[in-house]
Amino acid sequence: MLHLIRGLTSIALLSVVATALAQDQAIDRPADATATSNADAGMDKSVEELAAIAKKSVVVVTFRGRDGERQGLGSGVIVDSNGLIATNLHVIGEARPISVELQDGRKFDVTAIEATERSHDLAVLRIDANGLPALPLGNSDELQDGQAVMAIGNPVGLERSVVSGVLSGRREMDGVTMLQIAIPIERGNSGGPLLDLRGRIHGFLTLKSLKTNNLGFAMPVNALKPLLKKPNPVPMSRWLTIGVLDPEDWTVLPGGRWRQRAGRVLVDGRGGGFGGRALCLSTMEVPEVPFEVAVEVKFEPDEGAAGLVFHADGGDRHYGFYPSSGSVRLSRFDGPDVYSWKVMRELRTASLNKSGWNWLKVRVEKDRFQCFINDEMVIEESDGEYTRGRVGLCKFRQTEAEFKGFHVAASITRPRATPELTDRVTKVVDGLVGDGPLTAAAESLIKDGEAGITLLEEQAVKLELQAARVRKLAAGLQTKQTLDEFEKTIHAKGAFDLLRAGLLISRLDNPELELDAYVKEVERHARRAQSGLPQDATEAAKFTALNTYLFEEQGFHGSRTDYDNRSNSYLNEVLDDREGLPITLSVLYIEIARKMGLNVVGVGLPRHFIVRHEPKDGEPQLVDVFERGRLMSKDDARKKFEALSDDRWDDSYLDASPPQAILERMLRNLLNSAAQVEDSERMLRYVEAVLVINSESGRERFFRAALCYRTQRWDQARTDVEWLRRNESNISEQAIEDLARAIERDAPK
Repeated sequence: MLHLIRGLTSIALLSVVATALAQDQAIDRPADATATSNADAGMDKSVEELAAIAKKSVVVVTFRGRDGERQGLGSGVIVDSNGLIATNLHVIGEARPISVELQDGRKFDVTAIEATERSHDLAVLRIDANGLPALPLGNSDELQDGQAVMAIGNPVGLERSVVSGVLSGRREMDGVTMLQIAIPIERGNSGGPLLDLRGRIHGFLTLKSLKTNNLGFAMPVNALKPLLKKPNPVPMSRWLTIGVLDPEDWTVLPGGRWRQRAGRVLVDGRGGGFGGRALCLSTMEVPEVPFEVAVEVKFEPDEGAAGLVFHADGGDRHYGFYPSSGSVRLSRFDGPDVYSWKVMRELRTASLNKSGWNWLKVRVEKDRFQCFINDEMVIEESDGEYTRGRVGLCKFRQTEAEFKGFHVAASITRPRATPELTDRVTKVVDGLVGDGPLTAAAESLIKDGEAGITLLEEQAVKLELQAARVRKLAAGLQTKQTLDEFEKTIHAKGAFDLLRAGLLISRLDNPELELDAYVKEVERHARRAQSGLPQDATEAAKFTALNTYLFEEQGFHGSRTDYDNRSNSYLNEVLDDREGLPITLSVLYIEIARKMGLNVVGVGLPRHFIVRHEPKDGEPQLVDVFERGRLMSKDDARKKFEALSDDRWDDSYLDASPPQAILERMLRNLLNSAAQVEDSERMLRYVEAVLVINSESGRERFFRAALCYRTQRWDQARTDVEWLRRNESNISEQAIEDLARAIERDAPK
């Protein structure tokens, strides 16, 4: 680590330090299914011969909407004769009943989602059937560029259509290596098999090229093999709850597809009412008038419409306030059709953001409504047709909308910029670049010819640099706010709030994350896990119920094919996708167990995190949450360690990890992932958070100083160097002084 300073202009050296600082949390990955090929002594077949055989194994996959009508169609392929079918995850939608039709006309409802992998867009379905004609799996690593391939799918409903082509290459897309194929892919092809001429599956049709009709992409079959080896089954009864709005909070009227993710409410699909109206009503108790209801909303396309409803009767009667096609509307709906729809006020206003988020608020009084957009009152109207009812959300036509911060209360305010604050921010921004904007009128530059144009271009560059610095400043303030809240949480008196602290780590990279929504989600899981137990249930009964609920019913599981994806380190995304690292899954397990009255502690095995249930009576029990709650003995834990490390076993590895140590380990995982992609800004955020936990760490002080040097935060770099000079640390004086000289040499004079 101490050689860092001699080449600080290279971010790669900082990555070396980050790797040294981060505790390696890697686990024994699933056995490499790509190492051996699926042996097949057969000869290549003609396309005609192969199509006749393979068509029997290709299925039509459909999912249904709330109205029971078919809402999506794709393809799949039988990979196990006992009822396993592989397809794309996007083919099966989210939380929808799924069915499969075989070539012989038989139809089956899917009984379980055997395995999923969101990052690779893969899913394995189970149907109640056996003796099915399965196709063998090939080895996609051995497929050669230019090799002949064939695909079968259901493009635009044309069942089991055959097309042939060649593998034209491999392309990296969103961190995943895809097979690029000279084959057209249309809607309905997704999930269909890509075959070599021996009939072996090498991939699954996934994406259509946006540049040409005769080019597509397939997910390699080797990404599927770990899912087949170690599945994470979710029965359909539980699959139908993934991402669905909780009925304790919302009532969804027929039409549209409402769901939740990352603490937000999302909706798409055409609603069942006139004009594609779709409603989602809150179960919150509405205060007596006067009261206010508010939400932030963004949507697409531009001509879309989405917003608030109030005084709703649970059917077709209600008021609505919403942006629509560039205007804002206050409407009254008296029934299901156009004749019962009254636009009370519609206007255009400069307060409406044409893209991005808009904050809507309605103040409901006894004899009037006041409608606000982005804090400006734009409509005031009197109407006494409806005087009470529920509040909620609405959207119209083909709008895809996203809502956050829904709230109803007697009075709602949000922080507004005062003139004094606006003035201070303006001065800060103006100070980031010495030159202000051009003051001469554009017409006066015409006579200057090229010189005037050149000057404008130079000014544009300066303004672009200024904008970049303003964005950097805003991001820094967001990080500081999160770190301040993180510090208050970990140093608060009383019980340590591991869940909130862990969510704040996620917020470092996701500043819009709504913590309370995920705290509520964890509480909901705890409540449901013990819903079938008597009030006097024993700890043993609760422990069994917890494991059954999380792993058998909800399908929480360790990430296998995309272990290093940083989404696995964010508690909110682990809750959304039910997939994560050993430590993030363990934190959620600990917190859900705690809310059930169980004492579960974290156990920081080197390179693999587990938990231990410590009942008041009875023997403690180790649990490997990553392996879907597998119970472990002490000997199992030792063998796990020895499989991952050459070090000697020490019984202290089974000591309970304090909450601060768990958080620090989570941060070091993220630090390691940032180092792998040489992301200095992320690395700095994580080191800052580690220093909140342990402000006396000389190692992190030195590393922060080096990162600040690399990102040109000269003042902080100097401050950390001075701290290192004054305090004892495990950093050599030579390294500190080398860094100090580098700062003074390169900092602006």
